[in-house]
Amino acid sequence: MTRLKESLRQYGPAGVIVLAVLGAWKLATSVFGVEEYILPAPDEVITTLIDRWDRTLSSATWVTLKEVVVGFAIAVAAGLLIACALHFSAIARRAIYPLLIGSQTIPVVVIAPILAIIFGYSITPKLILVALLCFFPIVVGTLDGLAAVDPQLTRMMRTLYGNRWSIFLRVEFPSALPSMFTGLRLSAAYAATAAVFGEYSGSTDGLGHVMRQAVPQLQSALVFAAIALLTAMSVALFVLVTLLENVLVPWAKEGKNR
Repeated sequence: MTRLKESLRQYGPAGVIVLAVLGAWKLATSVFGVEEYILPAPDEVITTLIDRWDRTLSSATWVTLKEVVVGFAIAVAAGLLIACALHFSAIARRAIYPLLIGSQTIPVVVIAPILAIIFGYSITPKLILVALLCFFPIVVGTLDGLAAVDPQLTRMMRTLYGNRWSIFLRVEFPSALPSMFTGLRLSAAYAATAAVFGEYSGSTDGLGHVMRQAVPQLQSALVFAAIALLTAMSVALFVLVTLLENVLVPWAKEGKNR
């Protein structure tokens, strides 16, 4: 009962807003007689989701989910390696960090078609796109966390004859975990968007491909159904990262609750 009350207190307001938006959406489509191909009602979206699940949406969801998960995993590995390398080398930080910032100024809509031309309609350009869009928040969060370590802890390790590697493992990296998970949560929210951009630019399956085909045919309910699945995918990945943070970095949650 205590957990239920805590969950209602934490997520209840957001749930009320979602229900209010859905109710206003349904009311608007009914009162103003909006055509389904312009703005389908929420119940029409749900009906389309159920009817088209076996024929279209199940395989498309699996394809996009695979792109999101694998691409996100690549982004995590690359982001952590780059952040640690920049932390250990001031020369690398001065040389590479500005290039990383510059890489984020290139719009995704420009990169996606180029990757599709180079790698074709395979899964490779989608994975690259997801990794490119997701790795930067991980690098920034981890690097800032490593740089914000309490100097007194580092000095104490040195008085105990700790070498550079032991200081990193025992002090710097654990202290950087909260900032690192902040970057991971941001990246988790971007992953599905990057996958859809890649599928829009060139694919034979996936939710982005379904949306690209549905828009010219004025199948708006199918587009909204795909958007709902993408939203659920992003939220699930975000929640998974948050749960992992609660397990690995419990002291960070305790600090937030004070």
